[in-house]
Amino acid sequence: MFVRVLEFVRVTAVGALAFAAASATPVPAQDLTGAGATFPAPLYTKWFSDYAAKTGVRINYQSIGSGGGIRQFTEGTVDFGASDAPMSDEEIGKLTAPALHIPTVLGAVCVTYNLPGLATPLNLTGAALADIYLGKITKWNAPEIAALNKGVALPNKDILVVHRSDGSGTSYIFTDYLTSVSPAWASGPSKGKDVKWPVGLGGKGNEGVAGQVKQVPGSIGYVELAYVRQNKLPAALIRNSAGTFVAPSIESVTEAAARVASKLPPTTDFRVSIVNAPGKNAYPISSFTYLLVYETQRNAAKGKKLVDFIKWAIHDGEAAAPALDYAPLPKNVVAMLDKRIGSVKNIAAK
Repeated sequence: MFVRVLEFVRVTAVGALAFAAASATPVPAQDLTGAGATFPAPLYTKWFSDYAAKTGVRINYQSIGSGGGIRQFTEGTVDFGASDAPMSDEEIGKLTAPALHIPTVLGAVCVTYNLPGLATPLNLTGAALADIYLGKITKWNAPEIAALNKGVALPNKDILVVHRSDGSGTSYIFTDYLTSVSPAWASGPSKGKDVKWPVGLGGKGNEGVAGQVKQVPGSIGYVELAYVRQNKLPAALIRNSAGTFVAPSIESVTEAAARVASKLPPTTDFRVSIVNAPGKNAYPISSFTYLLVYETQRNAAKGKKLVDFIKWAIHDGEAAAPALDYAPLPKNVVAMLDKRIGSVKNIAAK
């Protein structure tokens, strides 16, 4: 009897191992790895899927925030980084080799809120936004907000501020804008991927902030346009430098980029801000988002795959941008990038 039990156990164990081996799904090897910004993640997900279907090249991307992307890129644990915030001179100084900022698309940072029963979009100014995030305006029916929304029944309700809890390019764009329009913000928290927020709750990633705002009545937050659309959240109209209240859209982001892009010198490194740009219909919280690429690729085969993908993205991939609420790159920027990327390809091929 004891022998039979042992035999049963042996056969059962062998069978279980065989079943596990047969049923295990092999994980395909990744050709390229990247990490960083959540701001363009919806578009990047589509790009990587479409590119794999077209070429067989598989790209694994972790949307961990711009700060995490810059860190992993600096440490050399990924083939490319991604950030909405251009690297600072200090961050560039930590790199072991020269790197390029490659703009991919343009996007809008939206100010979203949860005010049940409000039928029309809120009007807000940069000054009012700064005071809300500084904790100076604490009620939705405060005079500063009421004056911008005449005839709107604003609730006598506390404003619950939501911001990013991680190092974030979206935060950089938002605080870059606040710094450009509010002396109080500029002399206080200022701009950065991770600033000292005076008030509020943190959410991880664009999806975390969108989730907080969606769940908490009376809240306000800032997220990329795609996350507003996906979560069916409202977006405030923001008064631009021309005095127009403008909604975030492909068209208003494109206008914000147009004048800045037309003046870029051929030697630009693309680390430019387009917040509070001129133009009657320019959305004031707009920005490029970037891939971070080493100019000298350590692995020639990977370098060629990365350059080929980037060239596909800024040409063929741009066509998918508007459907996901991103603005394609201006043509003059694409032309400059073609030359810039060519240097990476030539070096990688050596």
